[in-house]
Amino acid sequence: MVTVLQTLLQRPRPLAEIDRAALARFLTDLIRQQVYPASLEPTSEGVFFLARDGREKRLGILSEAGLHDFEGARHQLSLDGRTLIFQSCPLTAANARALRQHLAWTAPRPLGLRASVGCGDRLGLATPGHVRAVRKHKLAPVFAQQSIREMTRTGRTPQQVLDEAMWGVFQEGWRQGYGADADHLKTEEDADRCIEAGFTFFTIDPSAYVDNEVDTADAATLEAKVAALPWDALETTLADLRRAYLGQHFQVGPYELSFEERTLLQALAKYGGAIAHTARVYRHIAGRMGNRPFELEMSVDETEVPTSPAEHFFVARELQRLGVRWISLAPRFVGRLEKGVDYIGDLEEFEAHLKLHVAIARTLGPYKLSLHSGSDKFALYPLFARHAGELFHLKTAGTSYLEALRAVAELDPPLFREILDFARDRYETDRATYHVSALLERVPKASDVPDDALPALLEQFDTRQVLHVTFGSVLTATDADGRPRFRDRLLAVLQENEETYYRLLEAHFDRHLAPFDAK
Repeated sequence: MVTVLQTLLQRPRPLAEIDRAALARFLTDLIRQQVYPASLEPTSEGVFFLARDGREKRLGILSEAGLHDFEGARHQLSLDGRTLIFQSCPLTAANARALRQHLAWTAPRPLGLRASVGCGDRLGLATPGHVRAVRKHKLAPVFAQQSIREMTRTGRTPQQVLDEAMWGVFQEGWRQGYGADADHLKTEEDADRCIEAGFTFFTIDPSAYVDNEVDTADAATLEAKVAALPWDALETTLADLRRAYLGQHFQVGPYELSFEERTLLQALAKYGGAIAHTARVYRHIAGRMGNRPFELEMSVDETEVPTSPAEHFFVARELQRLGVRWISLAPRFVGRLEKGVDYIGDLEEFEAHLKLHVAIARTLGPYKLSLHSGSDKFALYPLFARHAGELFHLKTAGTSYLEALRAVAELDPPLFREILDFARDRYETDRATYHVSALLERVPKASDVPDDALPALLEQFDTRQVLHVTFGSVLTATDADGRPRFRDRLLAVLQENEETYYRLLEAHFDRHLAPFDAK
C-alpha cells in the first residue's frame, strides 16, 4: 500500500473501490484516525480525505511539500525512506473555502432544469444520509438548504449551513454536483449574507407583499388596492395591463386562459407588490453575483389563499416583462400542505390544478414547479412524477430533524422523553408561524410511553407536528446556568452513533425519491 500511495502522489488517478478501502485502512493505521474511504481524492497536489478522531472530524491532506492555504497541524511522516507532510486540519470556514478551491466538486453549483430535491438539515449532520439516498435515485440534490428563519431559530449562520453540507458531500464522495439554496429570503440584507457564504440558489419569499384579502374585496376596495401599488417599480400602467390581458385568449398547452376585469384586478392587487419586490431583490442578487452563475426561485406558498392558474400566469408573465430570470416557482397549491405529514385534501382536485400549473410552467418557461413543505407528501409524489416530469423541485427540511429524534428515541430514551415533554409545553407558542393542525391532547406524555414504543411516536400525526415546529426552541433552550439544555446532548448522541442516523435518513428519503425513478 505504501507503493500505491507513492504512485498516487506522483500520478493521481481515480481509485477503484477495492483500492479506496485498502488505502483508507492503511491511512487509518498510519495517522490513528478513522479515514472515510469515499472521501479519498488523489490530486496532483496531494491526497485529500476526511478523518474522524473520536467525535471530531478533520480534513486530512498527505502531500510531498504541504499546502499553505490550509490551517491546522503539520506532521512529517517517513514512508520507506521518503518524507511526506501530513496536515490535520479543523473543519473551519477558511478550510472549507480552501477545499472548494482545490476540489471543485465540493463547491455548490446551479443544477438547471433537472428534477431536484432540497435536503434541508437543521442540525448540520444529515448530509451523508441524504447522499446515500440520493445516490440511488434520479433527483438532483440541493444538499445545503435553510431559510433565514430556520437559521435564526437554530442559531446557525449561512456559512455554517453551506460548509456543514459541503463536509458531508466530501465525506461521502459525492462528485455529481449539488446546489445550495438560501431559502425564503425576504430582504436584500439576508441575500447578501448568503451570497457571501457561497450559495448558488436563492429563493425569494415576497409573502409580506401578497394581499390575501382581495378575493373577498368589493369593487371599490379592489380599485383602491390597485391604485396603491408601487407602479414605478412595476414599470407599467393599469391601462397597459388592461390592453395586454383583457380580451385575450392565452393558450397554455391543452388549456386556454382568459382574463375578465375582476380577474386581472385581483391578480394585480394580490401579487403586484410581490412582483415588484421579487424584481428588486433579483436585481440586487444579480448585481452582487456578477459573473457567477446562480438560480432563482420565487415562492408564494406561504399565503392563505391558493394561487389560481390565472394568477400564476399573470405573475410569471409580469416577472418576465421585468427581466427576472428564474428556475422554479412555488405557487400556493390547493389543499393543506402541513408540516411533517402527508397531504390533506382532495387528490383529484389537486391533480386537476397541478396539470394547469404544469402547462403554464412549460409554456412560459420552461421552469420547475417547487413543492414547499414537501416532506412526507407521499400521496402527491406520483402526481408530480406523472405530470411535471423534470419540471419539479421538492423541498424538505423538518423531516430530517424528525429522523434525528427517531434515532434519539432508539438510542437515548431518557433524552427523547425530556425533548418530548418540553415540545408539548412549547407547542401552542411555536405553532403560530406554521400551518399545522396537531392537537396537543393527542400527544402522549413521555411518562405514559414505554421505551420500546418511543420510536413509533414519530409515525403519529400529532406528535410529528408537535416535535416538528418546536425544533428552534429545543435547539436553543438553555438551563439556569445558560448552557444548552438539549442541543449538545442531542448532537453527541447522533455523532457517536452516526451510522444509525444515516441509516434512518437513507430509508426515509428512499420513500421520498423512489416515486420519481419511473420513466
